[in-house]
Parts: sequence; C-alpha cells; structure tokens
Amino acid sequence: MRIILATFWLLVPLGFAAYHYGPGQEQVKLDDTEALLSDARTAVADENWPAAIESYQKALSKLPKEERDTSVRIQLEIAKAKMQSSRLPEAREDLAELVSQLNDDSSASSELKEEAISTLANARYYMTYLMKLEGLPAEEWEPEIEAARQEYKLLAQTGSNKEKHLVDLESAIRLARAEPTELYGLPIPSQ
Repeated sequence: MRIILATFWLLVPLGFAAYHYGPGQEQVKLDDTEALLSDARTAVADENWPAAIESYQKALSKLPKEERDTSVRIQLEIAKAKMQSSRLPEAREDLAELVSQLNDDSSASSELKEEAISTLANARYYMTYLMKLEGLPAEEWEPEIEAARQEYKLLAQTGSNKEKHLVDLESAIRLARAEPTELYGLPIPSQ
C-alpha cells in the first residue's frame, strides 16, 4: 500500500508538469495577454497613446487565435489610440477594414459591431473636419462626411444609444453644410 501511495505522490508533480507544458500553455498566453492589456489600460488612463498602442499590439500578438472577440476588441482599442495619437488616417483605414470583417462575420456580437461602426463614423467625421480646415475641395471631403452620416443614421435607427447617435448625425450634417471659413478659429472637436 505504501508503494502505491509513494508512486502516486511522485507522479503528481509529473502530472502538473505535463499540464503546464501541454494545455497549460494556452493559459500562460492568456495571462501574458492580460498583463499587457493591463499595461495598455494604464497607458490609456495616463493618455500615453504610443505606449498604449505598443502594449495593445504586443497583447494582440500573444493572444491565441481562438479568442476572436478579444482580438477584435483589441484591434478596436488600437484604432482608438491611433486616433488620439495624431494617426487619424491610419486609424480610419484600420477601422474600415475591421468593420468590413465584422460585417462578414455572422458570429460577431451586435454591441461590438455597433462600437466599431460608431468609431469609424467618428474617424470619418474628424477626417472631414481636418480636410475642410485644410481647404480641400468638396470632391475630396464629401464622400467621407456622407459615409459618416450614413453610419450615424444606421446607428440612430438600430443602435442601443439612439440619442447619442442622433446628436452625432446632426453634427455630421452641420459639418457638411459648414463653410471652411466658419471652422477657422474654432477649437478642433475632441474625440
């Protein structure tokens, strides 16, 4: 009896080691990802956007492929941080690609889709604002504001926060109608 107990007792650490180096590696990756996400959240709270982007990108690279929703959420947060760190055109392109992927994915949550579309519409709005400030011709900025207006309209009709999206829709319409000279001297709207 003692031999059986001693054998069992000596095999317990072997079982833990087998789990750690086998299926436990996924948990290690998730732990590493969570630590990086915590660093990114701290950087966002401190408004250190380059550090937030870097931490989010590292977390995304360590995330297991099966974590699709978390991956999309991280990509969305990277785009938001890029918008805050004066990389608006790059963020807008990333958001357009992300929204396209989410529209093709029938398993994606509606809340995530709504947030991604709202963020893309905001990026389009700010792009239009900057284009108008630069004095670009209407042919260049009109497609951006029209796309933002359509996205805000969709969100106002189907989204969960209809009042906010209606206000955003009204802002997009006012921006489309505003003359560039009306924007000079005004502070750039905050995101």
